[in-house]
Amino acid sequence: MINHEIKIKFEEYITLTDLNEADRALCAEAVTALNGSHSPYSRFSVGAALRLQSGKIIYGSNQENVAYPSGLCAERVALFHWGANHANDPIESIAITAHTDEFKLSQPVTPCGSCLQVMAEYEKKQEQKMRILLFVEDGPIWAVEGSESFLPFLFFEERLAQS
Repeated sequence: MINHEIKIKFEEYITLTDLNEADRALCAEAVTALNGSHSPYSRFSVGAALRLQSGKIIYGSNQENVAYPSGLCAERVALFHWGANHANDPIESIAITAHTDEFKLSQPVTPCGSCLQVMAEYEKKQEQKMRILLFVEDGPIWAVEGSESFLPFLFFEERLAQS
């Protein structure tokens, strides 16, 4: 038997003012993305903003549907928009935030496994990691370089990607 241990590394900032100007601006864009959330059932809004290498910002917000499996997370809304429209302009960073009037969020909300898998796929596609910023109002900010810190055993079968 062999024992293995996985460690992750992430930065934690106390307030948004502790971030560099580019990260702070992207977080503000993620807050703007919250406005597009359609979340009448959970009343839990999520906003995501991608900053591309060109400087372009792409927004995503969670989209719920009364037929629950038909909804989609904010991260995948933004990422699929990028994949369909801007795949030649690499993603540098993604900022993700959440809000609800139902209770106070005191820590960042992490992406679900499906969103992490899509992030990992697009990092492979563009051959570069993205900076992931997670935050909530009046809470800490977590910054991670690359999706594998959240999903160390991501699914990727090289033979499936061959042309």
